[in-house]
Amino acid sequence: MSSPYKKCLYIISLFFLPFLCAAQLLHQGKPVFTRADSLRGTLTPLRTCYDIKYYHLDVQVDIDKKFIQGSNLFTFEATEDFEKLQFELFANLSIERVSYQGKNIPFSREFNSVFVSFPEKIRKGSLDSMRVYYSGEPQIAVNAPWDGGFVFTKDSNGKPWVSTACQGLGASVWWPNKDHQSDEVDSMLISVRVPEGLTNVSNGRLRKKAEGKDGYTQFDWFVANPINNYSVSLNIGDYVPFTDIYQGEKGALDLNYWVLRENVKKAKKFFPINVKPMLKAFEHWFGPYPFYEDSYKLVDAPYLGMEHQSAVTYGNQYQNGYLGHDGSGTGWGMKFDFIIIHESGHEWFGNNITSKDLADMWIHESFTTYSESLFLDYNYGKQAGLEYIHGNRTHTLNDIPVQGHYGVNNEGSGDMYLKGAVLLNMIRTIIDDDEKWREILRGLNKTFYHKTVNYEDIVNFISEEAGKNLRPVFEQYIQHPNIPTLAFRFLDGVLQCRWIADVPDFNMPVKVRIRKGEYQFIEPNRSWKSVELHGVTKDNLEVDTFNFYIGVLIN
Repeated sequence: MSSPYKKCLYIISLFFLPFLCAAQLLHQGKPVFTRADSLRGTLTPLRTCYDIKYYHLDVQVDIDKKFIQGSNLFTFEATEDFEKLQFELFANLSIERVSYQGKNIPFSREFNSVFVSFPEKIRKGSLDSMRVYYSGEPQIAVNAPWDGGFVFTKDSNGKPWVSTACQGLGASVWWPNKDHQSDEVDSMLISVRVPEGLTNVSNGRLRKKAEGKDGYTQFDWFVANPINNYSVSLNIGDYVPFTDIYQGEKGALDLNYWVLRENVKKAKKFFPINVKPMLKAFEHWFGPYPFYEDSYKLVDAPYLGMEHQSAVTYGNQYQNGYLGHDGSGTGWGMKFDFIIIHESGHEWFGNNITSKDLADMWIHESFTTYSESLFLDYNYGKQAGLEYIHGNRTHTLNDIPVQGHYGVNNEGSGDMYLKGAVLLNMIRTIIDDDEKWREILRGLNKTFYHKTVNYEDIVNFISEEAGKNLRPVFEQYIQHPNIPTLAFRFLDGVLQCRWIADVPDFNMPVKVRIRKGEYQFIEPNRSWKSVELHGVTKDNLEVDTFNFYIGVLIN
């Protein structure tokens, strides 16, 4: 994730909440965006004029010098006639040349954006390509994955251990590409040359390993499915692989584990007993694993973890919880390895379904955080999942909207994790039909299979499939920082209620009861309405605040 909110912010909040509360002051007032933000975040004609079809990223990593050099082949289809296009590469990396049809062509740079001029008009519908040659010292991630870039470190045996993580910050922090989430490349070859004796692990399947005469070994990894830019990764180390197979909904899924030599024994014991239950639960709830062609991989990483497509990176130290802790305070968080469950959940939400704009990163994080609850639901029962969600709720900040600003490469609040998961549980509660809810989640992954989406796509699909207008609910929790308050009053002995909310037509159904009785749905809106609840008094009225994240005011 991009600054100020990085990957797994909501878990950090469990331990550093005072600092986060101070940090939220930074968000008061109107956000200020720069020309660089707009260049990166806006889909101008210079970016929409071409559709990326294929990349061949070819890079060599000089670990001693912390230096990279190589090229990326852009193969694209022209969506309209054009003579100039834009791509991205961070300004600290040098572009040596841009080659087109065997000749170098002119380019210019502004901040992290690059503008290429072609010698003649490229016609709509044509398939064409160019190659960008670059080099330099990539940005070093001081605290990956919360800030992005390269990680250069060593394992316990003193062997080099190198990895990348760049969600939010942008893949162009280390390789040239059309760095906007709306355009996923259809397939990709990733060639990485590393010092002899080390192994590189990237996305997809290993096609070839070639020993060079220059002291480097090249690893070619091919990704057969569409992939978002920030999921592309390299991982260099003294890796030892082992394999397994999961019999899933689409047949045999190859499971590949790449672990440091020092971790082989514990990984062989720990990974299979965690990965297979995860896949079983998530295929039940979300549908088939979306990347059978590219396999499922877990890769040891020198940071906590990241959802790199078909190459999930792992650094949770082979233990349940989040580094041995349960942020929910319920005990349920210690029933699973947080990184395996959460980051793998992103294969469905984030990698299969990808938001077009960084502003809708909540689509990735809300559903994936909710997947933790569904994992517990599948393996330990519905109540376990509900308790886990409710326990985590206390760490929400309600500081700024969960949805960011469009067109400026801006995320919303870190509440996209926990508050988003709570919202989805409320939607499930409102629908009040768990099988229908499961069909909706599976339907999302089928309808938007390998596609990019926005807020409207998700909200419209869920509302239509549920047969309920859920737009006001999503709008309140995603586009406003405040949670709604359900106000009650007794007028001439009659109980009345209404919502206090930011959304003018807010009308979320909610469950109420007389203490120790059965819950029943009522349907308040912004106006006072009478509530039929026999025998109700101010003292025995109860609202289902376990499943509904709301304020309650009784006068």
